[in-house]
Amino acid sequence: AAAAALTREGGEDAFRRLFRFYRQRDASDLRGVVDFSVPGGQVFRSQLSISSVSDQDAYRAGLQPVSQWKVYGLNGYPGFIFIPNPFRPGCQRHWVKQCLKLYPQKPNVCNLDLHMAPEKTIDLWGQSKEQLRRKGSSKWEPRSLLEKLRWVTLGYHYNWDTKKYSANHHTPFPSDLAFLSEQVAAACGFRGFQAQAGILNYYHFDSSLGIHVDESELDHSRPLLSFSFGQSSIFLLGGLKREEAPTAMFMHSGDIMVMSGFSRLLYHAVPRVLPNPEGTPLPSCLDQALSSDLPVGSVIEHSSDEDWQVCAKYLQSSRINMTIRQVLAEGQKFPEEFGTNGKGQAPSEDSHRQENSRAKRHKPNTD
Repeated sequence: AAAAALTREGGEDAFRRLFRFYRQRDASDLRGVVDFSVPGGQVFRSQLSISSVSDQDAYRAGLQPVSQWKVYGLNGYPGFIFIPNPFRPGCQRHWVKQCLKLYPQKPNVCNLDLHMAPEKTIDLWGQSKEQLRRKGSSKWEPRSLLEKLRWVTLGYHYNWDTKKYSANHHTPFPSDLAFLSEQVAAACGFRGFQAQAGILNYYHFDSSLGIHVDESELDHSRPLLSFSFGQSSIFLLGGLKREEAPTAMFMHSGDIMVMSGFSRLLYHAVPRVLPNPEGTPLPSCLDQALSSDLPVGSVIEHSSDEDWQVCAKYLQSSRINMTIRQVLAEGQKFPEEFGTNGKGQAPSEDSHRQENSRAKRHKPNTD
């Protein structure tokens, strides 16, 4: 209907017009959005490198055996891989808890660091959990610090001003997330993938992510991995130029996207976060409890009921996305100028509410 007409129209602002169409709160006609749970049309079944990941290693990362994953590609987007929720029951909870409780801790960097004294951002979880647990449905209630979180960077910390990474702004990458990323990359044919940088985005129902390309990594031969948890979203995948109209698709809790090859440097955006299509506060996959017997060497940890209550309350109106990247090729080093940029500062406005053509320029919410 309307979205299809905008797609056919093309032209200089084709991507922007579709972004604005899906951004509208009254854009209720979502028939043109690709749903990988009902493949057809431009969606096709794809194959993975099953022997590259043992069932034991998949289990240790909280994943089903690779042979059980459903995997899809999109006609016209070589290198794009979509994996609908391959996580074992209860294992998504671990990654949600890490994104809310552990990964925002120092020495990692978040948007709140730019506007608050260092001692105020040491324990966002501890300062927010009681407020979140008691939170009602009124939009007038003051927001906790966790609800003001917009992004966290891991490993090589992205410089929002220069759009570069540097050797002198690096902290250890979380070992559990590195292991998960390595298994997914290997299953997709990228053995030896090194998780060197991560950007975690925290979305609410009024959030969006502007049109951009992830091109700051020095090695584009390695894939970009994207993991989503919580509420659903519409993801727009375009072309090498903004003039190319994008394809819209749903992303649900537990879904994994891999952008590699031709699709590694395509324009993309998230115009809208959507309530769980099942009609319940949380997707049913998040209601599942974690098995009591975890394998030896598992990176998955059990969450206490108390911790999960806080996470569940947060996710009732939020979505978390982790994008993991390999910045440098094996043996590659940063050029001289890459090592002198320092930490950099992110802008002070909120880009989750603005369509923004500048690459990855997230403007944190400051109130």
